[in-house]
Amino acid sequence: MFEVLEHAADVGFRARAASLREVFESAAEALVALAMETESIEARESYPLKAAGDSPESLLVNWLSEVLYYLDGRRLALGRFTVSELAPDCVRGTALGEPRDPSRHPALLVVKGVTYHQLKIEPQAGGWIAEVFLDV
Repeated sequence: MFEVLEHAADVGFRARAASLREVFESAAEALVALAMETESIEARESYPLKAAGDSPESLLVNWLSEVLYYLDGRRLALGRFTVSELAPDCVRGTALGEPRDPSRHPALLVVKGVTYHQLKIEPQAGGWIAEVFLDV
């Protein structure tokens, strides 16, 4: 015998942009906006980001996982993202932000990871769309 137990373990977002690079930037901003209050983040410092992968999907998951590492592991508040290079196996960019101050950047959700569950990244008329689910 078994029972199915329902719980809210995931939250998703949809990012849209005119280009593939911009959809990576928008997805990073969406991740941060779900994890913490972003209104008071100041662009005091620049932080390099880099991720590798063998498909657009793995690049996006690894890029967002790198952003999550900076949020949680390095305790930073990141407000703006720029992708400077997007190759078939690598994405590089920069995040602008500052050290995280819990009084100015309170947590909204604890994001444990970026998942491949229902992950989608594809061209649409006039741009690109990415759908991502996060383990919370």
